[in-house]
Amino acid sequence: MEEFTGLLLPIAFLAGLYLLLIRPQQKRRKQQEHMVRTLEVGDDIVTIGGLHGRVVALSDASMDIAVDADEDVILRYERSSLARIVADDVPGDVPEGEPDDDGGDQT
Repeated sequence: MEEFTGLLLPIAFLAGLYLLLIRPQQKRRKQQEHMVRTLEVGDDIVTIGGLHGRVVALSDASMDIAVDADEDVILRYERSSLARIVADDVPGDVPEGEPDDDGGDQT
């Protein structure tokens, strides 16, 4: 019985290590892979380097990003450099001319 008690602490440590470090990392990796797979032309994105742009072309391994409004500056990045896809409607943003939560006009 004492032998089992001596193994309890290392087993609990390994279980805690799995739950706190390994499992969340696997979840983030799966989310990143899903985001890269579902990327479409026209999506507004941010790269891991902080570059904001719009996807104008996709291939299996890379994406072309337009970085200005006129789309005459196009850069090629690896798809794995995608940090996030920017949502069209960001929570908290109120379109110009519409009332805020307090009922007043934003102007």
